[in-house]
Amino acid sequence: MRPELRSVPGTAPTGVVFADPHVTPDGTTVIEVSRVRRRRSGELRTSALGVYAIRDGKAVWSPAVDADRIALIGVATGFVAATLATLAVLRQPPWPVLTGTITRALDR
Repeated sequence: MRPELRSVPGTAPTGVVFADPHVTPDGTTVIEVSRVRRRRSGELRTSALGVYAIRDGKAVWSPAVDADRIALIGVATGFVAATLATLAVLRQPPWPVLTGTITRALDR
C-alpha cells in the first residue's frame, strides 16, 4: 500500500479521484485519474484509470491499459478452447469409425 493511503481516515470516501494537475515543460497539463475502493478488511486499494492531457484548450483522455490482464485473458481463452476441443475429440473422434461386424455376402 502506498504510504499516503495509510494516513487516510477510515471514513474516507471511495470512488473516482482526480490528482493535482501537473504542467509539463511543453505546456501540457496532465491530470491523473484513479479509482479508490475499500476492501472488506478496511484496506484502501487504488487502481489507475488513465490521464487527461490538456493542451491548447483541448482535453484528451488516455486510459490506463493493464497488459497483464489482457495477457491473462488471452491465455485463459486458449486454455478453454483447447479443453473444449479435447473433450469434443474424446467424445466423437473426427476420423471414421472402423469397428463393426463383418458380414458374408454369400452365406448359404
